[in-house]
Amino acid sequence: MKIPIVPLVVATALFMETMDSSLIATALPAIARDLGVDPIALKLAITSYLVSLAIFIPVSGWLADRLGARTTFRAALAIFILASVGCASAGSLEGFVGWRFLQGVGGALMVPVGRLVILRAVPKGELVQAMSYLTIPSLLGPLAGPPLAGFLATYADWRWIFLVNIPVAALGIVLATLHFTDDRPEPAPLDLKGLALSSIALPGLVLGAALVGRHVAAPSLALLVFSIGVVAGWRYVAHARRTERPLLDLGLFRLATFDAGVAGGMLFRMGIGASAFLIPLMLQVGFGLDAMTSGLITFTGAFGALAMKTLAPRILRRIGFRRVLIWNGLLASAALALTALFTPSTPHILISVVLLAGGLVRSLQFSSLNTIAYADVPPDRSSAATSLASVAQQVSLGFGVAIAAVALEGFATLGGRSTPAPQDFSATLLLIAAISTLATPRMLRLQPDAGIALSGGAPTAEATAER
Repeated sequence: MKIPIVPLVVATALFMETMDSSLIATALPAIARDLGVDPIALKLAITSYLVSLAIFIPVSGWLADRLGARTTFRAALAIFILASVGCASAGSLEGFVGWRFLQGVGGALMVPVGRLVILRAVPKGELVQAMSYLTIPSLLGPLAGPPLAGFLATYADWRWIFLVNIPVAALGIVLATLHFTDDRPEPAPLDLKGLALSSIALPGLVLGAALVGRHVAAPSLALLVFSIGVVAGWRYVAHARRTERPLLDLGLFRLATFDAGVAGGMLFRMGIGASAFLIPLMLQVGFGLDAMTSGLITFTGAFGALAMKTLAPRILRRIGFRRVLIWNGLLASAALALTALFTPSTPHILISVVLLAGGLVRSLQFSSLNTIAYADVPPDRSSAATSLASVAQQVSLGFGVAIAAVALEGFATLGGRSTPAPQDFSATLLLIAAISTLATPRMLRLQPDAGIALSGGAPTAEATAER
Protein backbone atom coordinates (compact mmCIF):
# COMPACT_ATOMS: atom_id res chain seq x y z
CA MET A 1 0.00 0.00 0.00
CA LYS A 2 2.88 2.33 0.67
CA ILE A 3 4.39 2.25 -2.80
CA PRO A 4 1.34 3.59 -4.73
CA ILE A 5 0.42 6.20 -2.08
CA VAL A 6 3.46 8.39 -2.86
CA PRO A 7 2.66 9.04 -6.56
CA LEU A 8 -1.03 9.39 -5.70
CA VAL A 9 -0.27 12.13 -3.13
CA VAL A 10 1.83 13.97 -5.71
CA ALA A 11 -1.01 13.42 -8.17
CA THR A 12 -3.39 15.40 -5.94
CA ALA A 13 -1.14 18.44 -6.38
CA LEU A 14 -0.95 17.97 -10.14
CA PHE A 15 -4.73 17.53 -10.34
CA MET A 16 -5.24 20.76 -8.41
CA GLU A 17 -2.79 22.67 -10.61
CA THR A 18 -4.21 21.45 -13.94
CA MET A 19 -7.81 21.91 -12.83
CA ASP A 20 -7.04 25.40 -11.55
CA SER A 21 -5.59 26.42 -14.92
CA SER A 22 -8.64 25.16 -16.81
CA LEU A 23 -11.00 26.76 -14.27
CA ILE A 24 -9.57 30.25 -14.64
CA ALA A 25 -9.46 30.03 -18.44
CA THR A 26 -13.18 29.21 -18.52
CA ALA A 27 -14.17 31.82 -15.94
CA LEU A 28 -12.14 34.76 -17.30
CA PRO A 29 -15.18 36.67 -18.68
CA ALA A 30 -17.04 36.44 -15.34
CA ILE A 31 -13.96 37.52 -13.38
CA ALA A 32 -13.37 40.43 -15.76
CA ARG A 33 -16.95 41.66 -15.38
CA ASP A 34 -16.72 41.57 -11.60
CA LEU A 35 -13.37 43.37 -11.49
CA GLY A 36 -14.51 45.91 -14.09
CA VAL A 37 -11.75 45.21 -16.61
CA ASP A 38 -11.52 43.98 -20.19
CA PRO A 39 -11.15 40.17 -20.48
CA ILE A 40 -8.06 40.69 -22.65
CA ALA A 41 -6.38 42.59 -19.80
CA LEU A 42 -7.10 39.67 -17.49
CA LYS A 43 -4.83 37.52 -19.66
CA LEU A 44 -2.13 39.06 -17.44
CA ALA A 45 -3.33 36.73 -14.69
CA ILE A 46 -2.50 33.70 -16.82
CA THR A 47 0.78 35.19 -18.00
CA SER A 48 1.89 36.14 -14.48
CA TYR A 49 1.39 32.53 -13.40
CA LEU A 50 3.52 31.25 -16.30
CA VAL A 51 6.26 33.80 -15.56
CA SER A 52 6.30 32.73 -11.91
CA LEU A 53 6.69 29.09 -12.96
CA ALA A 54 9.59 30.01 -15.25
CA ILE A 55 11.40 31.85 -12.44
CA PHE A 56 10.95 29.39 -9.59
CA ILE A 57 10.99 25.93 -11.21
CA PRO A 58 14.81 26.06 -11.72
CA VAL A 59 15.41 26.57 -8.00
CA SER A 60 12.93 23.88 -6.89
CA GLY A 61 15.50 21.07 -6.84
CA TRP A 62 18.00 23.11 -4.80
CA LEU A 63 15.32 24.02 -2.25
CA ALA A 64 14.26 20.37 -1.95
CA ASP A 65 17.87 19.36 -1.19
CA ARG A 66 18.32 22.27 1.20
CA LEU A 67 15.04 22.08 3.15
CA GLY A 68 13.98 18.51 2.46
CA ALA A 69 11.58 17.33 -0.22
CA ARG A 70 8.67 16.78 2.21
CA THR A 71 9.09 20.21 3.78
CA THR A 72 9.33 21.92 0.39
CA PHE A 73 6.31 20.05 -0.99
CA ARG A 74 4.17 20.96 2.03
CA ALA A 75 5.33 24.58 1.85
CA ALA A 76 4.36 24.69 -1.83
CA LEU A 77 0.86 23.47 -1.01
CA ALA A 78 0.58 26.02 1.81
CA ILE A 79 1.63 28.82 -0.56
CA PHE A 80 -0.96 27.60 -3.07
CA ILE A 81 -3.67 27.75 -0.37
CA LEU A 82 -2.67 31.27 0.68
CA ALA A 83 -2.58 32.52 -2.90
CA SER A 84 -5.93 30.87 -3.69
CA VAL A 85 -7.54 32.71 -0.77
CA GLY A 86 -5.92 35.91 -2.05
CA CYS A 87 -7.29 35.38 -5.57
CA ALA A 88 -10.78 34.73 -4.17
CA SER A 89 -10.68 37.96 -2.14
CA ALA A 90 -9.09 40.17 -4.84
CA GLY A 91 -10.99 43.34 -5.67
CA SER A 92 -8.75 44.75 -8.41
CA LEU A 93 -6.83 43.61 -11.46
CA GLU A 94 -3.49 44.42 -9.83
CA GLY A 95 -4.29 42.42 -6.71
CA PHE A 96 -5.58 39.48 -8.70
CA VAL A 97 -2.48 39.37 -10.91
CA GLY A 98 -0.22 39.59 -7.84
CA TRP A 99 -1.93 36.70 -6.10
CA ARG A 100 -1.76 34.63 -9.29
CA PHE A 101 1.99 35.24 -9.37
CA LEU A 102 2.26 33.90 -5.81
CA GLN A 103 0.10 30.94 -6.81
CA GLY A 104 2.67 30.24 -9.51
CA VAL A 105 5.40 30.05 -6.84
CA GLY A 106 3.48 27.21 -5.19
CA GLY A 107 2.86 25.53 -8.54
CA ALA A 108 6.53 25.82 -9.51
CA LEU A 109 7.56 23.84 -6.43
CA MET A 110 4.72 21.30 -6.21
CA VAL A 111 5.17 19.18 -9.29
CA PRO A 112 9.01 19.13 -9.74
CA VAL A 113 9.53 18.39 -6.05
CA GLY A 114 6.73 15.82 -6.20
CA ARG A 115 8.53 14.05 -9.06
CA LEU A 116 11.71 14.12 -7.00
CA VAL A 117 9.89 12.46 -4.09
CA ILE A 118 8.71 9.71 -6.45
CA LEU A 119 12.21 9.13 -7.84
CA ARG A 120 13.59 8.70 -4.32
CA ALA A 121 10.72 6.61 -2.94
CA VAL A 122 9.82 4.25 -5.79
CA PRO A 123 12.08 1.38 -6.98
CA LYS A 124 13.20 1.78 -10.58
CA GLY A 125 11.30 -1.30 -11.70
CA GLU A 126 8.03 0.33 -10.59
CA LEU A 127 8.74 3.81 -11.96
CA VAL A 128 6.63 3.38 -15.12
CA GLN A 129 3.57 2.51 -13.05
CA ALA A 130 4.27 5.36 -10.63
CA MET A 131 4.55 7.91 -13.44
CA SER A 132 1.28 6.61 -14.88
CA TYR A 133 -0.42 7.32 -11.56
CA LEU A 134 1.09 10.80 -11.66
CA THR A 135 -0.12 11.71 -15.14
CA ILE A 136 -3.74 10.58 -14.69
CA PRO A 137 -4.78 13.78 -12.85
CA SER A 138 -3.23 15.93 -15.58
CA LEU A 139 -5.91 14.40 -17.81
CA LEU A 140 -8.75 14.58 -15.28
CA GLY A 141 -8.11 18.21 -14.33
CA PRO A 142 -8.83 19.71 -17.77
CA LEU A 143 -11.90 17.44 -18.06
CA ALA A 144 -13.41 18.50 -14.73
CA GLY A 145 -12.28 22.13 -14.84
CA PRO A 146 -14.38 23.73 -17.62
CA PRO A 147 -17.80 22.33 -16.56
CA LEU A 148 -17.10 23.09 -12.89
CA ALA A 149 -15.94 26.63 -13.71
CA GLY A 150 -18.99 27.20 -15.90
CA PHE A 151 -21.31 26.00 -13.14
CA LEU A 152 -19.67 28.10 -10.41
CA ALA A 153 -19.40 31.25 -12.53
CA THR A 154 -23.01 30.95 -13.72
CA TYR A 155 -24.87 29.72 -10.66
CA ALA A 156 -22.63 30.65 -7.71
CA ASP A 157 -19.61 32.99 -7.63
CA TRP A 158 -16.32 32.78 -9.54
CA ARG A 159 -14.45 33.18 -6.22
CA TRP A 160 -15.37 29.60 -5.35
CA ILE A 161 -13.13 28.53 -8.21
CA PHE A 162 -10.14 29.29 -5.99
CA LEU A 163 -11.65 28.25 -2.68
CA VAL A 164 -12.12 24.65 -3.90
CA ASN A 165 -8.31 24.37 -3.88
CA ILE A 166 -8.19 24.65 -0.09
CA PRO A 167 -9.48 21.18 0.93
CA VAL A 168 -7.49 19.46 -1.84
CA ALA A 169 -4.23 21.18 -0.83
CA ALA A 170 -4.91 20.60 2.88
CA LEU A 171 -5.42 16.89 2.20
CA GLY A 172 -2.14 16.85 0.27
CA ILE A 173 -0.30 18.39 3.25
CA VAL A 174 -1.70 15.77 5.63
CA LEU A 175 -0.87 12.84 3.33
CA ALA A 176 2.63 14.17 2.59
CA THR A 177 3.26 14.42 6.34
CA LEU A 178 2.21 10.80 6.80
CA HIS A 179 3.85 9.17 3.77
CA PHE A 180 6.80 11.29 2.55
CA THR A 181 10.32 11.12 3.91
CA ASP A 182 12.44 14.23 4.29
CA ASP A 183 15.82 13.17 2.93
CA ARG A 184 18.24 16.07 2.75
CA PRO A 185 21.29 15.30 0.59
CA GLU A 186 24.10 17.79 0.80
CA PRO A 187 23.00 20.59 -1.57
CA ALA A 188 25.40 22.26 -3.94
CA PRO A 189 25.99 25.97 -3.35
CA LEU A 190 23.22 27.99 -4.96
CA ASP A 191 24.29 29.18 -8.41
CA LEU A 192 23.30 32.83 -7.97
CA LYS A 193 24.53 33.98 -11.38
CA GLY A 194 22.71 31.10 -13.02
CA LEU A 195 19.56 31.96 -11.07
CA ALA A 196 19.78 35.58 -12.23
CA LEU A 197 20.27 34.61 -15.88
CA SER A 198 17.55 31.93 -15.87
CA SER A 199 15.16 34.37 -14.16
CA ILE A 200 15.55 36.61 -17.20
CA ALA A 201 15.87 33.98 -19.91
CA LEU A 202 12.98 31.66 -19.10
CA PRO A 203 10.34 34.33 -18.37
CA GLY A 204 11.48 36.17 -21.49
CA LEU A 205 11.07 33.06 -23.65
CA VAL A 206 7.75 32.03 -22.07
CA LEU A 207 6.27 35.54 -22.00
CA GLY A 208 7.52 36.38 -25.47
CA ALA A 209 5.98 33.19 -26.85
CA ALA A 210 2.72 33.88 -24.98
CA LEU A 211 2.46 37.36 -26.48
CA VAL A 212 3.04 36.25 -30.07
CA GLY A 213 -0.11 35.87 -32.12
CA ARG A 214 -2.49 36.60 -29.23
CA HIS A 215 -3.31 40.27 -29.95
CA VAL A 216 -2.29 41.00 -26.37
CA ALA A 217 0.69 43.22 -27.17
CA ALA A 218 2.35 44.87 -30.14
CA PRO A 219 4.52 42.49 -32.21
CA SER A 220 7.54 44.68 -31.52
CA LEU A 221 7.08 44.24 -27.77
CA ALA A 222 6.70 40.48 -28.11
CA LEU A 223 9.88 40.35 -30.23
CA LEU A 224 11.78 42.51 -27.71
CA VAL A 225 10.76 40.32 -24.76
CA PHE A 226 11.60 37.14 -26.65
CA SER A 227 14.97 38.55 -27.79
CA ILE A 228 15.90 39.42 -24.20
CA GLY A 229 15.08 35.83 -23.26
CA VAL A 230 17.24 34.46 -26.09
CA VAL A 231 20.25 36.62 -25.17
CA ALA A 232 19.98 35.74 -21.47
CA GLY A 233 19.56 32.08 -22.40
CA TRP A 234 22.71 32.18 -24.54
CA ARG A 235 24.58 33.77 -21.63
CA TYR A 236 23.28 31.07 -19.30
CA VAL A 237 24.51 28.27 -21.58
CA ALA A 238 27.99 29.83 -21.62
CA HIS A 239 27.87 30.21 -17.83
CA ALA A 240 26.70 26.61 -17.28
CA ARG A 241 29.62 25.24 -19.30
CA ARG A 242 32.09 26.99 -16.96
CA THR A 243 30.30 26.13 -13.70
CA GLU A 244 30.78 22.87 -11.83
CA ARG A 245 27.23 22.72 -10.38
CA PRO A 246 25.01 25.06 -12.43
CA LEU A 247 21.41 25.75 -11.41
CA LEU A 248 20.11 23.97 -14.53
CA ASP A 249 22.57 21.17 -15.26
CA LEU A 250 22.73 21.04 -19.06
CA GLY A 251 25.34 18.28 -18.79
CA LEU A 252 22.45 15.88 -18.17
CA PHE A 253 21.75 16.00 -21.90
CA ARG A 254 24.89 13.89 -22.39
CA LEU A 255 22.82 10.98 -21.10
CA ALA A 256 21.05 9.53 -24.15
CA THR A 257 17.99 8.56 -22.12
CA PHE A 258 17.64 12.02 -20.58
CA ASP A 259 18.19 13.64 -23.98
CA ALA A 260 15.47 11.48 -25.53
CA GLY A 261 12.98 12.09 -22.73
CA VAL A 262 13.56 15.83 -22.33
CA ALA A 263 15.02 17.26 -25.56
CA GLY A 264 13.09 14.81 -27.74
CA GLY A 265 10.10 15.31 -25.48
CA MET A 266 10.24 19.07 -26.08
CA LEU A 267 9.97 18.60 -29.83
CA PHE A 268 7.12 16.12 -29.44
CA ARG A 269 5.25 18.35 -26.99
CA MET A 270 5.66 21.42 -29.19
CA GLY A 271 3.80 19.63 -31.96
CA ILE A 272 1.30 17.54 -30.05
CA GLY A 273 0.68 20.09 -27.28
CA ALA A 274 -0.44 22.69 -29.80
CA SER A 275 -3.30 20.40 -30.85
CA ALA A 276 -5.07 21.09 -27.53
CA PHE A 277 -5.18 24.74 -28.64
CA LEU A 278 -5.96 24.14 -32.32
CA ILE A 279 -8.59 21.41 -32.42
CA PRO A 280 -11.23 23.02 -30.16
CA LEU A 281 -10.64 26.28 -32.02
CA MET A 282 -11.07 24.54 -35.38
CA LEU A 283 -14.33 22.90 -34.30
CA GLN A 284 -15.80 26.17 -33.01
CA VAL A 285 -14.31 28.89 -35.24
CA GLY A 286 -13.65 26.83 -38.37
CA PHE A 287 -16.65 24.49 -38.30
CA GLY A 288 -19.12 26.68 -36.41
CA LEU A 289 -19.90 24.20 -33.62
CA ASP A 290 -20.97 25.40 -30.18
CA ALA A 291 -18.73 24.96 -27.15
CA MET A 292 -20.76 22.07 -25.72
CA THR A 293 -20.63 20.02 -28.94
CA SER A 294 -16.93 20.75 -29.37
CA GLY A 295 -16.25 19.66 -25.79
CA LEU A 296 -18.16 16.40 -26.22
CA ILE A 297 -16.14 15.59 -29.35
CA THR A 298 -12.71 16.43 -27.92
CA PHE A 299 -13.54 14.55 -24.72
CA THR A 300 -12.87 11.31 -26.58
CA GLY A 301 -9.20 12.18 -26.94
CA ALA A 302 -8.83 12.64 -23.18
CA PHE A 303 -10.75 9.41 -22.60
CA GLY A 304 -8.35 7.53 -24.85
CA ALA A 305 -5.37 9.03 -23.05
CA LEU A 306 -6.81 8.00 -19.70
CA ALA A 307 -7.50 4.43 -20.88
CA MET A 308 -3.88 3.99 -22.01
CA LYS A 309 -2.43 4.67 -18.55
CA THR A 310 -3.25 1.17 -17.33
CA LEU A 311 -1.80 -0.42 -20.48
CA ALA A 312 1.44 1.59 -20.77
CA PRO A 313 3.53 -0.42 -18.25
CA ARG A 314 2.67 -3.75 -19.93
CA ILE A 315 3.38 -2.40 -23.42
CA LEU A 316 6.77 -1.03 -22.35
CA ARG A 317 7.70 -4.32 -20.65
CA ARG A 318 6.85 -6.26 -23.78
CA ILE A 319 8.20 -3.97 -26.52
CA GLY A 320 10.79 -1.76 -24.82
CA PHE A 321 11.21 2.00 -24.60
CA ARG A 322 13.19 2.49 -27.81
CA ARG A 323 10.68 0.85 -30.11
CA VAL A 324 7.73 2.51 -28.40
CA LEU A 325 9.30 5.97 -28.56
CA ILE A 326 10.20 5.62 -32.25
CA TRP A 327 7.16 3.88 -33.73
CA ASN A 328 4.49 5.09 -31.35
CA GLY A 329 5.81 8.65 -31.73
CA LEU A 330 5.38 8.40 -35.49
CA LEU A 331 1.88 6.96 -35.00
CA ALA A 332 0.97 9.87 -32.72
CA SER A 333 2.20 12.35 -35.33
CA ALA A 334 0.26 10.51 -38.04
CA ALA A 335 -2.90 10.62 -35.91
CA LEU A 336 -2.43 14.36 -35.55
CA ALA A 337 -1.90 14.73 -39.31
CA LEU A 338 -5.21 12.90 -39.88
CA THR A 339 -7.04 15.70 -38.07
CA ALA A 340 -5.97 18.00 -40.91
CA LEU A 341 -8.38 16.06 -43.15
CA PHE A 342 -11.41 17.03 -41.07
CA THR A 343 -13.95 19.31 -42.76
CA PRO A 344 -17.25 20.79 -41.54
CA SER A 345 -19.03 17.87 -43.21
CA THR A 346 -16.94 15.15 -41.54
CA PRO A 347 -19.23 12.99 -39.34
CA HIS A 348 -18.73 13.77 -35.67
CA ILE A 349 -18.41 10.09 -34.84
CA LEU A 350 -15.47 9.77 -37.26
CA ILE A 351 -13.76 12.82 -35.70
CA SER A 352 -14.28 11.28 -32.26
CA VAL A 353 -12.77 7.94 -33.34
CA VAL A 354 -9.65 9.63 -34.74
CA LEU A 355 -9.25 11.72 -31.58
CA LEU A 356 -9.73 8.61 -29.43
CA ALA A 357 -6.97 6.78 -31.30
CA GLY A 358 -4.74 9.85 -31.11
CA GLY A 359 -5.33 10.08 -27.36
CA LEU A 360 -4.26 6.46 -26.87
CA VAL A 361 -0.93 6.72 -28.72
CA ARG A 362 -0.19 10.21 -27.41
CA SER A 363 -0.69 9.06 -23.82
CA LEU A 364 1.66 6.10 -24.30
CA GLN A 365 4.29 8.45 -25.70
CA PHE A 366 4.03 10.88 -22.79
CA SER A 367 4.26 8.04 -20.24
CA SER A 368 7.38 6.75 -22.01
CA LEU A 369 9.03 10.17 -22.25
CA ASN A 370 8.29 11.10 -18.64
CA THR A 371 9.91 7.89 -17.41
CA ILE A 372 12.88 7.25 -19.73
CA ALA A 373 14.32 10.65 -18.86
CA TYR A 374 15.31 9.37 -15.40
CA ALA A 375 16.60 5.92 -16.43
CA ASP A 376 20.32 6.75 -16.09
CA VAL A 377 20.25 9.83 -13.84
CA PRO A 378 22.52 9.26 -10.79
CA PRO A 379 20.73 9.68 -7.43
CA ASP A 380 22.82 12.74 -6.53
CA ARG A 381 21.61 14.52 -9.70
CA SER A 382 17.93 13.60 -9.44
CA SER A 383 16.89 17.01 -8.09
CA ALA A 384 18.70 18.75 -10.97
CA ALA A 385 17.04 16.38 -13.46
CA THR A 386 13.50 17.03 -12.21
CA SER A 387 14.03 20.81 -12.29
CA LEU A 388 15.45 20.80 -15.83
CA ALA A 389 12.75 18.43 -17.12
CA SER A 390 9.99 20.61 -15.66
CA VAL A 391 11.47 23.75 -17.21
CA ALA A 392 11.70 22.06 -20.60
CA GLN A 393 8.06 20.99 -20.46
CA GLN A 394 6.82 24.49 -19.66
CA VAL A 395 8.92 26.12 -22.39
CA SER A 396 7.94 23.55 -25.03
CA LEU A 397 4.20 23.92 -24.36
CA GLY A 398 4.46 27.70 -24.64
CA PHE A 399 6.43 27.45 -27.88
CA GLY A 400 4.00 24.94 -29.36
CA VAL A 401 0.97 27.17 -28.84
CA ALA A 402 2.87 30.22 -30.09
CA ILE A 403 3.97 28.45 -33.29
CA ALA A 404 0.42 27.22 -33.89
CA ALA A 405 -1.04 30.70 -33.34
CA VAL A 406 1.44 32.41 -35.66
CA ALA A 407 1.04 29.74 -38.35
CA LEU A 408 -2.75 29.91 -38.18
CA GLU A 409 -2.77 33.68 -38.56
CA GLY A 410 -0.15 33.46 -41.30
CA PHE A 411 -2.10 30.97 -43.40
CA ALA A 412 -5.26 33.04 -42.97
CA THR A 413 -3.44 36.23 -44.04
CA LEU A 414 -1.97 34.52 -47.10
CA GLY A 415 -5.51 33.55 -48.07
CA GLY A 416 -6.74 37.12 -47.61
CA ARG A 417 -8.95 36.18 -44.64
CA SER A 418 -9.31 38.03 -41.33
CA THR A 419 -10.75 34.94 -39.63
CA PRO A 420 -9.14 31.50 -40.04
CA ALA A 421 -11.00 29.13 -42.36
CA PRO A 422 -11.01 25.30 -42.18
CA GLN A 423 -8.16 25.07 -44.70
CA ASP A 424 -5.99 27.32 -42.49
CA PHE A 425 -6.48 24.95 -39.57
CA SER A 426 -5.63 21.99 -41.82
CA ALA A 427 -2.35 23.55 -42.94
CA THR A 428 -1.41 24.43 -39.36
CA LEU A 429 -2.18 20.94 -38.09
CA LEU A 430 0.04 19.43 -40.79
CA LEU A 431 2.83 21.79 -39.76
CA ILE A 432 2.71 20.90 -36.07
CA ALA A 433 2.43 17.19 -36.92
CA ALA A 434 5.67 17.57 -38.90
CA ILE A 435 7.32 19.32 -35.92
CA SER A 436 6.44 16.42 -33.63
CA THR A 437 8.22 13.95 -35.94
CA LEU A 438 11.49 15.85 -35.40
CA ALA A 439 11.81 14.04 -32.06
CA THR A 440 12.43 10.71 -33.82
CA PRO A 441 16.20 11.15 -34.51
CA ARG A 442 16.81 11.62 -30.79
CA MET A 443 14.97 8.36 -30.05
CA LEU A 444 17.16 6.54 -32.58
CA ARG A 445 20.19 7.31 -30.37
CA LEU A 446 18.81 5.06 -27.61
CA GLN A 447 20.27 1.62 -27.02
CA PRO A 448 17.80 -1.23 -27.76
CA ASP A 449 17.53 -2.11 -24.07
CA ALA A 450 17.38 1.50 -22.80
CA GLY A 451 15.24 1.80 -19.69
CA ILE A 452 14.83 -1.94 -19.20
CA ALA A 453 15.31 -1.55 -15.44
CA LEU A 454 12.35 0.85 -15.35
CA SER A 455 9.85 -1.41 -17.09
CA GLY A 456 10.99 -4.68 -15.57
CA GLY A 457 10.97 -6.30 -19.00
CA ALA A 458 13.31 -8.81 -20.61
CA PRO A 459 15.94 -7.73 -23.16
CA THR A 460 14.48 -7.32 -26.61
CA ALA A 461 15.63 -9.56 -29.47
CA GLU A 462 17.30 -6.50 -30.99
CA ALA A 463 19.28 -5.90 -27.80
CA THR A 464 20.22 -9.58 -27.49
CA ALA A 465 21.49 -9.66 -31.08
CA GLU A 466 23.88 -6.78 -30.35
CA ARG A 467 25.54 -8.66 -27.52
